[in-house]
Amino acid sequence: MRVEDIIEKMTVLKRYGVMFSLDDFGTGYSSLTYLQRIPIDQLKIDQGFVRDIMVSANDAKIAKMIIVLAKTLGISVLAEGVETEAQRDVLEKHGCYHYQGYLFGRPMPIDEFEQYLILQQTPH
Repeated sequence: MRVEDIIEKMTVLKRYGVMFSLDDFGTGYSSLTYLQRIPIDQLKIDQGFVRDIMVSANDAKIAKMIIVLAKTLGISVLAEGVETEAQRDVLEKHGCYHYQGYLFGRPMPIDEFEQYLILQQTPH
């Protein structure tokens, strides 16, 4: 399938309210050219950069660059694999306010998740 076909289908889906997130940004086949062409709403910083953000100056700089790039393009940014308050604090300092990872919860079966949501809505 050609990239142009994918972009066209994504554009149609966006008209129906579908939002798109570009996963694992900064690894593999991530391309800055695609950021100009595909209609995405969010970049997800790969957990490989987040994992070592406290010990690797390069990973910290890459994460910061992705955050600045996303903000410049008007795209939301989310950090994957956030496991510690310190990681979250560094990301927040750089302007990333959306996270996923074990700091916030472990993967769980749908029935446990539904029970978790019910408990969150119940006054304590």
